[in-house]
Amino acid sequence: MKNKIVKRATSKLTAIKLPKWISHINSFSLFKNGNLGSDSSLALSPFKAMVQKEITDHIRNWRFIILFALISLACMGTLFATLSDGMKVLVNDTTENNFFFLNLFTKSDGTLPAYFVFVGFLGPLFGISLGFDAISSEQNRGTLSRVLAQPIPRDSILNAKFLAGIIVISVMFFALSFLVLGAGLLALGIPPTAEEFIRIMVYTVLSIVYVSFWLNLSILFSVRFRQSATSALSGIAVWLFFTIFYPLIANLIIKGYEPSKYASPKAIYFYEKLKFYLVQIMPNELFDEITSAILVPSVRSLGPLTTEQMQGAIPSSLPLGQSILLVWPQFTGLLALTLLCFLFSYLLFMKREIRSRG
Repeated sequence: MKNKIVKRATSKLTAIKLPKWISHINSFSLFKNGNLGSDSSLALSPFKAMVQKEITDHIRNWRFIILFALISLACMGTLFATLSDGMKVLVNDTTENNFFFLNLFTKSDGTLPAYFVFVGFLGPLFGISLGFDAISSEQNRGTLSRVLAQPIPRDSILNAKFLAGIIVISVMFFALSFLVLGAGLLALGIPPTAEEFIRIMVYTVLSIVYVSFWLNLSILFSVRFRQSATSALSGIAVWLFFTIFYPLIANLIIKGYEPSKYASPKAIYFYEKLKFYLVQIMPNELFDEITSAILVPSVRSLGPLTTEQMQGAIPSSLPLGQSILLVWPQFTGLLALTLLCFLFSYLLFMKREIRSRG
């Protein structure tokens, strides 16, 4: 009798597909614990681990610590110099006396440049430092081929590096913005208005987009070149070209079209339009125009205006929605450059040979 029962039990066990049954039990238990659950979460967990690993590498890197300390000290030095020596100038400013907290980002006492000047100058260096060795260093060490030997999509590596860089940049800029707001609150004793706070947050987001462009550009060079030094020099060369050399070239072109004293208003308007369009190629100029319109509400136009356009205009501050519409072309251009660099780096990385030589 016992033998018959044992034979029936073993026949039933063999009829059941144990691996499939065990996999169902495991997936059910993981779902119950709330850790992994479905296939999408199972595929997403390696990506989260890669993002966390990249963020940790950035934070522990001395290059990041030095640049973060440099940007923070420069911005805080400008802030405290302005608060200590230029408080009367900020409060008694007749043009922007309703926007004291915005003046903290745009004005200075003269000893140091303003806050937005340091962000526009040092922000590209910070973005380049985060991405110039993103791919090339791992391939030279041989870790890239080991990671891709695992069942991980190739594009997850590039996406994780880009997302980790954006998170680090966002944390830094939001921390600096809230630090400036806190210092202004302690100095004045009055909280910022809702419009001031939103304008500062919009400026912070636009600063992140601007630095992300340089991050994507450096990642593109890191994918294109095998040596990290070549990638870093390429990123710095592009930054120096748009900061120093391109304005010199643009001035030479503009000087050739400079009208005479007796030129017609139409010729003068064409000359001013040419000056405006030539500098729109520069990412730093796009960021400066965005900054001036968002942080200075009295700015009503970024390009040249005719006499008919100026006629009947009442000098006043623009609302936030109108300021955003004013800089929308510059913002879309900067965002398009950022996405274009990411697209090129994505295509190059997906076609790149990642196996180590020898």
